Amino acid sequence: MGFSTDAVHAGQEHEKVTGAVITPIFQTSTYAQSGPGEHTGYEYGRTQNPTREALEKNVATLESAAHGIAFSSGLAATSTIAQLFEKGDHIVATENVYGGTYRFFTQVMGKFGLQMSWVDTSAVEQVVAALRPETRMVFIETPTNPLLVLSDIRAIADVCRERGILLAVDNTFLSPYFQRPLELGADISMHSMTKYLNGHSDVVGGIVLTNNDEVAEKLRYLQNAVGAVPSPFDAWLVLRATKTLALRMQAHGRNAQKIAEYLTERDDIEQVIYPGLPSHPQYELAQRQHLTPYEEFGSGGMVTFIVESFERARTILQKMRLFTLAESLGGVESLVCHPASMTHASVPKEMREKIGLTDGLIRLSVGVEDADDLIEDLRQAMQG
Repeated sequence: MGFSTDAVHAGQEHEKVTGAVITPIFQTSTYAQSGPGEHTGYEYGRTQNPTREALEKNVATLESAAHGIAFSSGLAATSTIAQLFEKGDHIVATENVYGGTYRFFTQVMGKFGLQMSWVDTSAVEQVVAALRPETRMVFIETPTNPLLVLSDIRAIADVCRERGILLAVDNTFLSPYFQRPLELGADISMHSMTKYLNGHSDVVGGIVLTNNDEVAEKLRYLQNAVGAVPSPFDAWLVLRATKTLALRMQAHGRNAQKIAEYLTERDDIEQVIYPGLPSHPQYELAQRQHLTPYEEFGSGGMVTFIVESFERARTILQKMRLFTLAESLGGVESLVCHPASMTHASVPKEMREKIGLTDGLIRLSVGVEDADDLIEDLRQAMQG
C-alpha cells in the first residue's frame, strides 16, 4: 500500500461487535477471564491495550518496521532503549542532541555506570574513532536539534553492522514521511510522538520501531516491567493524527522552504540553517536521505536562524504574533523557541558554545498556516 493509505488504515480493523469504523478507546485497566489464567490474550491494561496496539502497528507500518512499542513520552522511549544495556557498556551519541536526551544520559544513566562519548556524528570518522570494545550502541539524532546537522544513516549503519553494534536514530524531526532510518540500515528508529506524529500539541508520547526481533522482545518486556505506557486516549489521539501525517508534512515542508528562502534574503541575519537550502553544508546528503515515499525531496518544518545577540533575539521573539513563543515543535500551529534559554538550558554553556548553539540562535517550528502570513509575521518582528 502507499504511505497515505497505510497512514489511514494500517493496524486498524472495524470493531467486531458494532462495526465501528474508527478504532475505539479501550479505556479499561483490566479484562474479564473465563477461568483462572483463561483469557482472550488481554489480562491487564499496562501489559496490553487494543487501542495502543493499533497505534503501534500503524506507526510500525509507516516506518517499515516489524515491531512498534509505544511509551508515555519521547524520553520514556529513550530511557527504555538505554535499559537494554548494563553497567560498563559504552554508547556513542550525537553531541548536539535534544537537551532532555543529553540530561538523561549524563545526569541519570551516568549514575548507573553507562559510559557516553559525545561526538559530531556528521563526521563518520569521528564515530569510528570513538568506538571501543565495550561500545554497544551508536545513538544519533538527524537532523539535530536545533542546529539541523545531518548524519549519514547508511554510512554509520554500515560501520555498526560490521562491529555488531546497534544503531538507534531519533527520527522525531522528520517523521516517517521524510525519513525512514530502518530502510537505511538502522536497527532502531524512535520518535517523540508529541511532535509530528501527533502534530496537534495535545499529547505527550513516544514510540520505538525495530525489525530486530530480539531487541523488540526486550523492549516489550521493559514496556510492561517499567510501565511507562501511554493512556488509551493518548494512543487514540495519535492514531487519529497519523491519518493526516502525509498532508501535514507536505504543508510543513512547503512552508519551511519558503520561510528559509525568505530569511536568506535578509541582511540582518547572520546565518539561516535549513537542509532544504543549497547553502546547507550537507544539502547533497539531505537530497539522498530526506525522501518521501513518493521519491520527492523535502526537509521538514524546522528552520533555524542566527542573529547577532541575545538582545536582538529577545526583541524578535517578543514581537511575534502568529509564531507562539513556546517549547516543543511539530504542531499545526507555528512555534518559535530560544533554545539556549529554553529547550537546551540543561546543556552546559561550554557544550552549547562548542556545538555552535549561540545566544542569538532562534528555532522555528513552521506550522501549516498560510506561508505569506508567517513571512509577514517574521518581517514585522524583525523590523526596526
